[in-house]
Amino acid sequence: MKILQRVSIKQVITEKSKEQLVTQFKKRKQQLERERDQLYFELKKINKTKKNPDIRAKYTKEIEKRYEDIKNIQFQLEQVHILPLGTEIKEKEIDAIIEVNEGDNWDELIKEKTIVIKDGIVEQIR
Repeated sequence: MKILQRVSIKQVITEKSKEQLVTQFKKRKQQLERERDQLYFELKKINKTKKNPDIRAKYTKEIEKRYEDIKNIQFQLEQVHILPLGTEIKEKEIDAIIEVNEGDNWDELIKEKTIVIKDGIVEQIR
């Protein structure tokens, strides 16, 4: 029988992975800034036409959400610079198919599984 199990993917921080993380965060931050600016531009147009206040509130809420996301990414960028080399950070979780047979040790099967990646190469499977 086969079952699904969550597997943690962890990345070992190296100079190369730090640079990649910084690049990803900067790209995401730029995207959010563009979205925020576009929303702000649209809000100005709506304010000139004096349309429904509910629409203004929605735009304002979305702009504030972008501001919060930008602040969060800025914090994450700062944290990346602080991380020492060799630190493992959780990148994501995936589902894996596990084979279960009669006589298998159930405690071993359900133990949390982790894949450790270093510079794009699987270093360990725990």
